Amino acid sequence: MAFLELTNVRKSFGTFTAVENFNLDVQSGEFVSFLGPSGCGKTTTLRMIAGFEKPTSGTIKISGADVTHKPPNQRDVGMVFQSYALFPNMTVAGNIGFGLKIAKKPADEIKKRVGEMLALIHLPGYGNRYPYQLSGGQQQRVALARALAIQPQVLLLDEPLSALDAKIRLELRSEIRRIQQELGITTIYVTHDQEEALSLSDRIVVMSAGKMEQVGTPFEIYNFPRTQFVASFVGTLNQIQCQVVDAAKGLLAHNGQYLTTASPVEAGNGAAVRVMLRPEELHLGQHEGENQLTGRVETVTFLGSIVRMEVNLDDGIVTLDALNERKLTLPEVGQTQTVSFPPHACWVMPEA
Repeated sequence: MAFLELTNVRKSFGTFTAVENFNLDVQSGEFVSFLGPSGCGKTTTLRMIAGFEKPTSGTIKISGADVTHKPPNQRDVGMVFQSYALFPNMTVAGNIGFGLKIAKKPADEIKKRVGEMLALIHLPGYGNRYPYQLSGGQQQRVALARALAIQPQVLLLDEPLSALDAKIRLELRSEIRRIQQELGITTIYVTHDQEEALSLSDRIVVMSAGKMEQVGTPFEIYNFPRTQFVASFVGTLNQIQCQVVDAAKGLLAHNGQYLTTASPVEAGNGAAVRVMLRPEELHLGQHEGENQLTGRVETVTFLGSIVRMEVNLDDGIVTLDALNERKLTLPEVGQTQTVSFPPHACWVMPEA
């Protein structure tokens, strides 16, 4: 039995449906991210789990108990917000121990637990400071410690890193995963950042317009997208318009140039399809046994560990990433180049 269960959950605001037919089973200790653009329903779903929003229909269970209509303080969940939401007039220790104080725990127990939490977030000795004396990253660590201090069954995080700069986000991302794994706590994480979701999660729920587009591991979501939305939203993606020449043989045509896929195409001969290609699976030059398309180099951008190039195929531009090395020979802008890629790199979807 799953530890957290959402069954046919739906949420409407008047005539607008924010979340529709949401079904998800989360195992104990699992880290699941809700990923999608603004307005896709991910935060609304998180708030229903927390108890801040009531589902229009459907059920939510935690550890087998139906909590669908229970208030937040009776759900045994911890919540971390984007805006930290620390009490400015309380010390760090006061903030972390607030939930325990409300629960009327003994002072000695609160003091001990606060000390454990400060050690867990790597801020020992900060207990007497106030929020204004901390950096943004430190404040978010305190917010995380406050949510964990009450020892919740489920930890909920609503875009907790979006207000921080890039370097701090990377550091705190690793800390969140470390703490989650150390405690083994079931975690739901809301984000619009693909890199966050891919690097943190055991599984990802990709959402669009209130619906679940796909659920899977980061590897599955990135390499085997099931819908055009998932393919285009997660990671950088090239899309080449083609026509099916021989569906059984996986033979396609693009502006008079032919390419093949690794398996039969699920579309009739003559049908319009899109071939999805990740930049890292494309490379310059002719390679035996691979598809080859000819185009003109538009840009060459050095990005450190990779060099990103854009090649114009007349009816569109494809991006390819080459791993940087000292012996790499870079093309010049304006040159005609052959772009090669293996048949298995082609992900074919019907034209929308």
